[in-house]
Amino acid sequence: MPTRLLVVGADGAGMSAAHQALRTARRLGRELEVVAVDAGRHTSYSACGIPYWMAGDVASGDDLVARTADEHRAAGVDLRLETEAVEIDRDGQRVRVRSASGESWLGYDELVLATGAEPVLPDWARTPGVLPVHTLDDGAAWRRVLDERSPRRALVVGAGYVGVEGAESLRRRGLDVTLVTRGHEPMSTTMSADMAAMVREALQRMGVRVVTGTTVESLETAADGRVGAACLGDHEEPVDVVVVAIGVRPRVQLAVDAGIPLGDHGGLVTDDHQRLADGVWAAGDCCEVYDRVLQEHWYTPLGTHANKAGRVAGTNVGGGDAAFAGSVGTAITRAHDAEVARTGMLPSWARERGLDVESVTLQSTTASGYMPEADPMTVQVLGERGTGRLLGAQVVGGRGAGKRIDVVAMALWGGMTAADVAAADLAYAPPFSPTLDPVAVACRKLAERL
Repeated sequence: MPTRLLVVGADGAGMSAAHQALRTARRLGRELEVVAVDAGRHTSYSACGIPYWMAGDVASGDDLVARTADEHRAAGVDLRLETEAVEIDRDGQRVRVRSASGESWLGYDELVLATGAEPVLPDWARTPGVLPVHTLDDGAAWRRVLDERSPRRALVVGAGYVGVEGAESLRRRGLDVTLVTRGHEPMSTTMSADMAAMVREALQRMGVRVVTGTTVESLETAADGRVGAACLGDHEEPVDVVVVAIGVRPRVQLAVDAGIPLGDHGGLVTDDHQRLADGVWAAGDCCEVYDRVLQEHWYTPLGTHANKAGRVAGTNVGGGDAAFAGSVGTAITRAHDAEVARTGMLPSWARERGLDVESVTLQSTTASGYMPEADPMTVQVLGERGTGRLLGAQVVGGRGAGKRIDVVAMALWGGMTAADVAAADLAYAPPFSPTLDPVAVACRKLAERL
């Protein structure tokens, strides 16, 4: 009899695991049957592209789908959508599922949990006209609201990556946008205060009103029952639509009910092979990720991690041997005319861990200053005294600034020092960089201080 793999969750991590398990098993001459279930109606789509669908850059939600359900099935995966996993019987090696046709049990030899994350939604988020930006159905709902109702005033609650992208998208659609955050600046949990202030300034340049240090107390409804105003402290703000972007949390109740423990940040913690227990694996946004710089598990829900970890789990289920190498916390987004990127530690995180650190902030340009495409950019780098080890970096600047973060990400990956990066052979031509790349110059200055 073939080994049966049951995958719970049919997006990035789950379907990466399913297909990689099949490929590996076939290569090794093993028989493997793969069944995947998901409570939703969609599979293998780019949630990161939803704000750009809202903005009109993407014509259709179909454009965000990497592989359709029929394509998964044609490749050998028994994919069952609108089928919710509601209970795991680990002793009996089976999962109880619920669909329109009723409940049944699915047996397994190997189980992959790829249940993803769920948006944090306050009680007031149940008001009509209030939506998250999390699933393909959310994106479709936003397009209907924007295209059919033509709202004029939007409130975006939360100023992380999704909040900033949502504010930009709605402003580009012509709405009056207010972005509210309880932090001291947008993106203040992942950027230093001075760098986060540049994100705020970029949003303000495009006409987004940014309100910091404030929370939404409640919403008021209009005569049609939809949202009409938001209570921001002692101030009432008229609004037509509200984006809820105050974060996500790992969707782990299924695993918790089966007696699987959680990590310090509320996610599942696997070994480096994505194994939770004998015959049980996990990958994706339901999991914490080992951070190579922090040297601890951290909750970092990103599609890059989900797909890589899913491939690792699938390789091992299929009979191969693979390990997930971890993360250095690299992320990037755009706020109007500013590209925003970060990797590694923030100075405050390093000091909380008792490290003796120094940081350097450098003002430069994305190209040689005499070139018409040269835009301002700011680079901040962080290193450890004594060892000279590079610990992190942040970049905010014009077109071409953001992907420079990858230089530092690779340096962190390899445990390089600031002096190593300063000496590295980085590309130069006037349309792309000053003679010495700003990242290299910032690292040279940092190495001198260290």
